[in-house]
Amino acid sequence: MSSAVVSGLAGAGGGIIAQIITYPLQTVNTRQQTERSAKKKKAGGGGSDASTLFQMLQLVQTEGWGGLYSGLKPSLIGTAASQGIYYYFYQLLKNKVEDVAAARGKKGLGDGTVGMFSWLVIAAVAGSINVLLTIPIWVLVTRMQVHTQAERKVIESKRELLLKEISRANPIDAHILKDRLAKLDSEKPRPYGTLQAIREVYRESGISGFWKGLVPTLIMVCNPSIQFMIYETLSKRLKSKRSGKRFPKKNITAMEVFLIGAMAKLGATLVTYPLLVVKSRLQAKQEIGRNAASRYTGTLDAILKMIRYEGLHGFYKGMGTKIVQSVLAASVLFMVKEELVKFVVLLVARSRTLLLTRSNKR
Repeated sequence: MSSAVVSGLAGAGGGIIAQIITYPLQTVNTRQQTERSAKKKKAGGGGSDASTLFQMLQLVQTEGWGGLYSGLKPSLIGTAASQGIYYYFYQLLKNKVEDVAAARGKKGLGDGTVGMFSWLVIAAVAGSINVLLTIPIWVLVTRMQVHTQAERKVIESKRELLLKEISRANPIDAHILKDRLAKLDSEKPRPYGTLQAIREVYRESGISGFWKGLVPTLIMVCNPSIQFMIYETLSKRLKSKRSGKRFPKKNITAMEVFLIGAMAKLGATLVTYPLLVVKSRLQAKQEIGRNAASRYTGTLDAILKMIRYEGLHGFYKGMGTKIVQSVLAASVLFMVKEELVKFVVLLVARSRTLLLTRSNKR
């Protein structure tokens, strides 16, 4: 197998493991990002947002443990596809750029290594290919993660209208309306699977609905680009320090990969988080809000409405949760992916040795 195929398969495996471990945090974070709230008052403002742990416990209480894993199946498919495609093209481009850099080094046109800007471009191109091919899966995942939240908003809206009608109605009509209110209060969010999500997206926006949030998602490609630029730069420096007297060819350890991956993802998330919130808002069910201020027609409309009605605070909703989730996921992904690549390389080397031994005996 080529190094690009090995890297793609290892990336898919690492991504699946990381996704399973951190998925509950991702579900809560998506709900935090898509929750609308008015601007905070300057003095003596409203209560602070509930903690992530409290929201997780509340979600389990109201929806059961399954609520924490809403949309997990398409998410795992999306993760395997995304990481597989991303790492395949990343490694393919990386190999070519490293060959070019080595050839230039031999001609005296450089030190033979790939520069920071080149890592940025490689990651951006691989990320763009990945986004264009896999965004429909993530639209469905976002819908499934926030479905119960959206259903509750609709029920709350209906409840408020009924209460207003009851206050204005005569005793006979009020009795009928109270029965309707009791029935509404007993309603539970309907089961919501992948097929329902597909039908809903298509009914709302047609085929183009599966590419909602494409603009901020493409811009978000700078997140993995920054991440990989930091990762490759740090790992390159660590390896260069190791190229000394005692460990001339020693690889960096799994724990070092974990820590470097964490630092790289932390830097990338801090820079790009507001765009992630905009993307989630666009991909969520637009009926989640009770008025036009909560519905968006596009990326620019979402940004302007968020600034107007929520202030800059709206762009950083759930950021603490996201940092924990994404840094942990990236660290696990990098570590598992590197270990899987080492395992495959070792397996191939042993297979070749075994074949050579057998052929020599003959």
